[in-house]
Amino acid sequence: MILNRNFSILLFGQSLANIGDVLYIVSVISTIFMLTGSATASAFVPFTITTSMFISSLFTPLLVGKMNLKWLLTGSQIGKTILLVLLGSMLLDITSSTYVLLFFMIGLIAFLDGCANPISQTLIPHYVKPEHLLQANGITDTVIQLIQAVMWFVGSLVLLILSSQQLIWFVAGLFVISSSLLCLLENVSHQPTESNGTWEKMKEGWKTLSNTPVLRRIALIDVFETIAGTVWIAAIIYVFVSDALHVDERWWGFLNGSFFFGLILGSIFCIKFSTMIEKRVGLFIFLGSLASCIVTVVFSLNNIPLAALLLSFCVGVFGQIKNIPQQTIIQTSVPTVQLATVYTSLGAIGTGMFGIGSVVMGLLADMIGIRAVFILSGLLLAIVSTIVYKSRELFVRNVIEQ
Repeated sequence: MILNRNFSILLFGQSLANIGDVLYIVSVISTIFMLTGSATASAFVPFTITTSMFISSLFTPLLVGKMNLKWLLTGSQIGKTILLVLLGSMLLDITSSTYVLLFFMIGLIAFLDGCANPISQTLIPHYVKPEHLLQANGITDTVIQLIQAVMWFVGSLVLLILSSQQLIWFVAGLFVISSSLLCLLENVSHQPTESNGTWEKMKEGWKTLSNTPVLRRIALIDVFETIAGTVWIAAIIYVFVSDALHVDERWWGFLNGSFFFGLILGSIFCIKFSTMIEKRVGLFIFLGSLASCIVTVVFSLNNIPLAALLLSFCVGVFGQIKNIPQQTIIQTSVPTVQLATVYTSLGAIGTGMFGIGSVVMGLLADMIGIRAVFILSGLLLAIVSTIVYKSRELFVRNVIEQ
């Protein structure tokens, strides 16, 4: 049964943490904007989070080699709870001259997140049977996307009732519950590695990526796909809505919501047809990547707002049809004891490329136009499709061997 005790606890505990993450970020962004009136200062919040998570991805392998994975995940959540309590206390007397201290706290919380996320992904194959992995990944992604789709809107509404500080206290309560639940997880069979030196431990995940053909391909795919995906960040979509579609800013929210609901439907599709997808995993990853490429190019040329909504929805659907089977391949490509370092290395690639891609795409949007960057995104996805097509037998062989 896929919804066993440990998977259910992990899913529910992390879901509460994810809800808390969104709400606390909404609170902090609101506070900074109220203190400064600067959109640039508010925009520095996601930049700080991305940078801290990238640094965390580099150093997490040092902890993975020394600590039990369950307690590493639980400890990171307890640490975030403590930091949120401190953050709530800071908001009592924060001013426009001291608000920069908030970025320090955000960075510390994101650093712990950069540790928690790969560990959470690593624990799924420990608690779920191999034949249920694709379904488990689909359920996890569905819950994550539902939280992302709903909680940004809910957080904005809650701030009409509660102050930023009160919302932070509420989030701290969610993290207390999350940490308590994670303590109930069973310990996984994980033996700490012998000390090989700090540098060797940090390189462990990168060596595994380099020495495992299927992971080498996925890492290359992640590079191009992450850069391509930065066209969907708020700043660029906002410009597209204004300059290409010639509609008001409300359509940014419509496009964003349409994209997230596409992700949710794609996840549900993978859950429902998991058996069929597992038998043709290489084909579905290829079709998902190719369809994403085509839809992105069409989106770049479109000037009809309603059509843009449909295309944004399709990008979400096809992205999940590719990403969830790909996630299962990662989890079955190496022994579970190596997964944590693999995920931290892939996380470093993702956050690093996202940071670089966001800046580059923003500059290119100003230099060559907003439609051109979406066409460029489509071309990058075409490269992804080519890599996937050449790797489809490797993907299939990886699943069959498990």
